[in-house]
Amino acid sequence: MKKLLLIKLSSLGDIIFNIPLANVLKKNGYEITWLVSEKGYDVINNNPAVEKAILVPLVKWKKNGFSLKNFIEFLKIANEVRKEHFDVAIDSQMMFKSMLWMILCKAKRKLVFEYGREFSTLAGNEVVKRAPNPNYSTNVVVQYMQFAKHMQLEGTENIKYTLPPSTEETIQKVDELLKDLDKTKPMVVICPATTWKMKHWKKDNWKKVVDAIQDKCSLVFTGTERDNDLISYISGGKFINLAGKTRVKELIELFSRADLVMAPDSGSAHLARATEKPSVVTIFCCTPKTMYAPLGDPEKYVSIRGDLDCAPCHSRKCHLKGEKAKLCRTKPEPQEIINIVNKILQNSKHSV
Repeated sequence: MKKLLLIKLSSLGDIIFNIPLANVLKKNGYEITWLVSEKGYDVINNNPAVEKAILVPLVKWKKNGFSLKNFIEFLKIANEVRKEHFDVAIDSQMMFKSMLWMILCKAKRKLVFEYGREFSTLAGNEVVKRAPNPNYSTNVVVQYMQFAKHMQLEGTENIKYTLPPSTEETIQKVDELLKDLDKTKPMVVICPATTWKMKHWKKDNWKKVVDAIQDKCSLVFTGTERDNDLISYISGGKFINLAGKTRVKELIELFSRADLVMAPDSGSAHLARATEKPSVVTIFCCTPKTMYAPLGDPEKYVSIRGDLDCAPCHSRKCHLKGEKAKLCRTKPEPQEIINIVNKILQNSKHSV
């Protein structure tokens, strides 16, 4: 088998978007080593598409700053990469932090996109053209698949996700977290937060949806500890709140048990899609739906965004003033989401 190095360090959503590419590469006979940071390590380690995951602890290095200990750790990882003598290396991160690894590895072929940030294209010896993307019209999974098309591989039209299997320890932990769940009703998981504030749907909209559907399902909320105030407001302090109690491993198991997951454009939404079990409703505010919507059956994977002239701006900060400022976060109207959820719940195997 030919050996391939895939460099995609972060974030969680972007790492998930690369899993279909990894599956195509594997199907065409490549043994894949994936360089990944802490944010996505639990998604890639033991993933059936990947032979080996190498952790690059960027979060720890950034937190601790430059030190001899960190530098020695960097050199050990660099030596591990270099001794593999990869046939191919792909940089789908396309930033300075990934360019360093492209320079250090000894791959014969080094594939980069034609428009990389921070001079990252300079580290490649083969430049891959991106798919046409006017007005963000091409899904990012299709964009990453351009690497496989450039290599003239078969099966690039097949979008296949794989995730690591849950361990017995993880299963038991999720069992305990859900011990009070009413299993006679469909389980709906709401993940209302992400790292971009401009991706957040208005909290009063979430509250209206919760009020409308609470009697038809068993509600579970997830997030980090800092999302507790938001979740408490949306949920009214009721239902199961797992904020700060789950890591990626537990989320994979949780989503695999759910009937429906609702979230903004976030790592949680894309992780839920990758489990291929629940329906997923993704609410888009400032980011382009056509570029980041979970691919698949449109009845199962529903993506929705309000119709606004300013959206999608794809920006972390709203540049409008007055009444128009952050208007995208108020759209779509809650009733649109309620109608979608009701339809999904009616078709659920737990329909009551």
